[in-house]
Amino acid sequence: MDSISPSRAVWLSEPSSAAVDIARLAGFETVVLDVEHGSFDLAALDWLLPLIRAAGMQSIVKVLGPERGPIQQALDLGADAVAIPHIESVDHAAEICGFAKFPPLGDRSFAGGRTSDYRGFTDEWVRDQDTRTRCYPMIEDASAFDDIERILALPVVDGIFIGPSDLSLRRERGAYSVTDADLDDLTMLARAAVAAGKPWVIPAWSEAEQRLAVREGASTIILTMQYGALLNGFNAAIDNLNRITIEERSHA
Repeated sequence: MDSISPSRAVWLSEPSSAAVDIARLAGFETVVLDVEHGSFDLAALDWLLPLIRAAGMQSIVKVLGPERGPIQQALDLGADAVAIPHIESVDHAAEICGFAKFPPLGDRSFAGGRTSDYRGFTDEWVRDQDTRTRCYPMIEDASAFDDIERILALPVVDGIFIGPSDLSLRRERGAYSVTDADLDDLTMLARAAVAAGKPWVIPAWSEAEQRLAVREGASTIILTMQYGALLNGFNAAIDNLNRITIEERSHA
């Protein structure tokens, strides 16, 4: 396992400057923005991505789908990385992930906005963008799982973002419940990424997933999600009052 500590990430489902501030105060280094299933639009990304960068944090945008537009828009607005859902195969990954890289490596289109300081561009700038901004196909389809080594070998793929819930459904295990079979799949994907010399990212809500992520050298571990953290905090407040109430009444 690499000795470098993994980046600790929080998952947001809606735009919130307070959530970014609180995550920074808590010690998180990365923010995942779930555009696919969340309530983000381009206007929200336009102000939230600079805020994340100003806070000294990294951003991963889980884009709306495997299409050119959502990928390029996220990168043009300043995302450090894009996670692309529903990649189906090595051929699909080669085409779709190519939208995150400029020619001749890929097929990203130039936009003279934020990332180029609202100016033109140079060959050096293109090389820097292709190197610094990262493209992570999500491995959540059974066909992509079967193609993992070839996907990781693609030059337009910088690493992988594992989707455990969809992967369990598409591997015909039903709802994801962190079974031994689930953990075996995650371990296989992690080791394939490490063998390819590329980073891997995982949402790891349970201790079993977090232990696997640390043991197998995840580059980024998503520890909590916005709504889950709120629910846990609300539940903790109620549970604490219930405990106090029982204790006080037992002494009455």
